[in-house]
Amino acid sequence: MTMTAGAYWLNSTFSAFDEGITMAVHRLYEACGGWMTPIMELISLLGKGGIFLILLSVILMLCRPTRRFGTAMALGLAIGAIAVNLWLKVVIARPRPYADVNGVFYPLWQMLGSHTESDFSFPSGHTNAAFASMVPVFLLGDKKWSWLALLFAFLMGVSRIYLVVHFPSDVLGGIITGTIAGLIGTLIAKLIPTHSVWYGWDVFKKRTKGAHE
Repeated sequence: MTMTAGAYWLNSTFSAFDEGITMAVHRLYEACGGWMTPIMELISLLGKGGIFLILLSVILMLCRPTRRFGTAMALGLAIGAIAVNLWLKVVIARPRPYADVNGVFYPLWQMLGSHTESDFSFPSGHTNAAFASMVPVFLLGDKKWSWLALLFAFLMGVSRIYLVVHFPSDVLGGIITGTIAGLIGTLIAKLIPTHSVWYGWDVFKKRTKGAHE
């Protein structure tokens, strides 16, 4: 299989790391007797295409108390998607763990349901989107509960390793890119004047309501 220099470097440099972490997560499957699989599949499904996270950010943007949360999430998702899906995945072009039928990951992938993905492996788009959207929630929210956002993002990464659709180093890359995107999104959202984020939408709603009365 012909690989780019970037993909070859990742495979050779993180070989022991990827195998060790994947086997550790696989022991979770063995210990739980497989009942964790539907949960991991559900978590992974919530990150597919970023649709759920995008809808969540839009809903939060429509509600005044959470409008800045939603704005930061949307910005983080957009920045992360551009960096990962339009650049890193294409340039590095790393094959998925299950692409090598003779590799140690292939039988594990078959055991966990043989889930397939159409794009390249590095970095994890699901993990990138989860951190790009949840880091703003953590930073802008009340820390008594906002840490749950990071827990969700972390579990998203674990689910991708669990289902053997990503190498652990792919997930690590997604954490890094997603966190950076989330930080940038939060910074931009905080720089936007309050009246631009909140007041403008409220005026639009009032005018729309008045036009129908």
